[in-house]
Amino acid sequence: MKRRDFLLKSAAAGVVAGAACTIGGYGRVMGGVPSPAAYDMVAIRGGEAAAMFDKGISALGGMSAFVKKGQKVVIKPNIGWDVVPEKAANTNPALIKRIVEHALRAGAGEVYVFDNTCDDWVKCYKTSMIEKMARDAGAKVVPGNTENYYQEISIPGARVLKKAKVHELILESDVFINVPILKVHSSAKMTASLKNMMGVVWDRRFWHTNNLHQCIADYGMSDYKPHLNIIDCYSVMTKNGPRGVSMADVQTMKAQLISTDMVAADTAAARLLGLDPERVDHIPIAHQMGVGSMEIDSMNIHKIAM
Repeated sequence: MKRRDFLLKSAAAGVVAGAACTIGGYGRVMGGVPSPAAYDMVAIRGGEAAAMFDKGISALGGMSAFVKKGQKVVIKPNIGWDVVPEKAANTNPALIKRIVEHALRAGAGEVYVFDNTCDDWVKCYKTSMIEKMARDAGAKVVPGNTENYYQEISIPGARVLKKAKVHELILESDVFINVPILKVHSSAKMTASLKNMMGVVWDRRFWHTNNLHQCIADYGMSDYKPHLNIIDCYSVMTKNGPRGVSMADVQTMKAQLISTDMVAADTAAARLLGLDPERVDHIPIAHQMGVGSMEIDSMNIHKIAM
C-alpha cells in the first residue's frame, strides 16, 4: 500500500471510528432549526450510502425532526460535472434518492433537487444519475443555469461577499439540505459543506477573483445557509479535484458525516482527507466569524459502524 493511501485510511478511521459518542444534554440551533438530538454530529462508516443515511438520520431523531408536514424542501447535491458516479466528482445518486424518500415520508409537500453546474447542466444531471434517482424517489429536479432563477440578497457580517445572487428555490424553501461530496479541490483545497454553497449562487466568478476562502466563509453568514449537512464520503476523490481524471483518483472510504454545523462537518471531513483543517483556509475563517465551530474534539459525536 502506498504511504499516501495508508495515511488517508488512517485518517478516515481516526475521524469516523474514533469519534466521541458521549451524549450531552443540549441541542444546537443553526439556520433557525433546532438540532433534535444531543449529538453535534453523526459519523457513520462501513455501509452503503443509503443505509448509512438511514442509520445517521435516525440517530438525529429521524427526518421528521427537520421536515414538517407540507414544507418545501430543497436538496443541494454536487452535480457540477458531466462525470459518471464511479469517478466521485458528484454526490452519490443513491444517497440523494434516499434523502428524498425520507423527506417525503416525513410529510414534505414538495422536494426539489438542483445545482448550478460547471459542465452543461443537462449532461451533468443525466450522467451523474442524480436526476433519475431523485425523480424516481418523487423529487422535482430543476435547473440552475439561468440568471433569472437568482435573486440578490445581502449578507450581514460578511467581509468580502456582502451580496450574492441566490437561487430562488433556496430563498423560498422551508428546509435546505446540503449534500456535498467530499473531495480535493485545486483552488479551495477541498469541497465539502461550505464550498458546496457555490452551487446555490449565480455570481461565483466573483468568489474566485476576490479571496475565494473568505467568500466561502462569508456565505455562511447569510440567512440562507443549510439546516442540515450530509457529507458523502463513500467514494472520495483524493487527487485531481474537483473534476478528476480517472478511477485512480478515487478512494473508497464508505463513510458519511451528518451535522447541522457546516464548520464542524468540514473539520471532520478535512481530517478524513488527511488534511489539517487549519490549512483549509475557509474553515478557520468561518470558525472565527461564528459560522460554526471547529472544536469537534469537545463535541458530542455519535459514531456508527456498520
